[in-house]
Amino acid sequence: MNFFGSFPNTRMRRNRRDVWTRKLVAENVLTAGDLIWPIFLTDGENRIEPVESMPGIVRVSVDRAAEHVAEAVSLGIPAVALFPFTPLEARDEEGTGALDTNNLMCRGARALKAAYPDLGLIGDVALDTYTSHGHDGVLRDGYVHNEDTVEILCRQALAMARAGVDVIAPSDMMDGRVGSIRKALDDAGLIHTRIMSYAAKYASGFYAPFRDAVGSTGALRGDKKTYQMDPANSDEALREVALDISEGADMVMVKPGLPYLDIIYRVKAEFGVPTFAYQVSGEYSMLMAAVERGWLDHDRAMMEALIAFKRAGANGVLTYFALKAARLLKSG
Repeated sequence: MNFFGSFPNTRMRRNRRDVWTRKLVAENVLTAGDLIWPIFLTDGENRIEPVESMPGIVRVSVDRAAEHVAEAVSLGIPAVALFPFTPLEARDEEGTGALDTNNLMCRGARALKAAYPDLGLIGDVALDTYTSHGHDGVLRDGYVHNEDTVEILCRQALAMARAGVDVIAPSDMMDGRVGSIRKALDDAGLIHTRIMSYAAKYASGFYAPFRDAVGSTGALRGDKKTYQMDPANSDEALREVALDISEGADMVMVKPGLPYLDIIYRVKAEFGVPTFAYQVSGEYSMLMAAVERGWLDHDRAMMEALIAFKRAGANGVLTYFALKAARLLKSG
């Protein structure tokens, strides 16, 4: 890129002087259409429960789910991502609850599709919210077994797609799971069901509040470093993304978000495919904790963080700020 001009003929501040000028020359724009809102489902009736470690975030029972997302729909948020709260006593070693066609995910999907047929539903495919050991797959001799896990994930994906989930989002990081899920969906005639792969998901310390939200706190035995990515690696992320694209992923995701903006940038530049970021629970709670202490301005910090994803090349962002951001965008 060639840069022309010199001071005083060129004054870079001219285009920053007025609000209207700043809008005209903005290189990136955030809209409600860029946002995906993760929501948490819980059993029972007429229930709205706060998630203690995520200020302002709640779990809702299926009968309240449509009401819960009504404002998001009216504000133009195109999709929500569904996650189930499963208490430890309802889990088992094999994560069998993931295959129940009447589990929270499936019931939630059916309820939301009935209420809002045009709202996109993204369904998390992994076993960590169903296993008593907290891992994303099944354990064999203390190790998460790849092929056995993938076989279960395919069945889980089919159950969710048949319940109305539009986008299957495998977050487990097993090798080959995207291709296997794609084949299972196609063989079942579900050729329009999309796959948003958690292609570059890191073994991160920023997931802890999420585990509280889905009932996994204290469940995890060991860690997930044998299948989630090493935070030190970036070239490896490109290999992971390339494999998932070759296996049929329609969209890819980088998780977490802000600590991995360089990965988002590299993925988008290298592949040019629809690329998403997940601003995870730890990122959300960290900002909210600073806001609650008066150290940060909520709206400014929220919007600055979200535009960073767009600047890095993300097509959209899964964020717990989605509803608040959409309100602010509408008012401004």
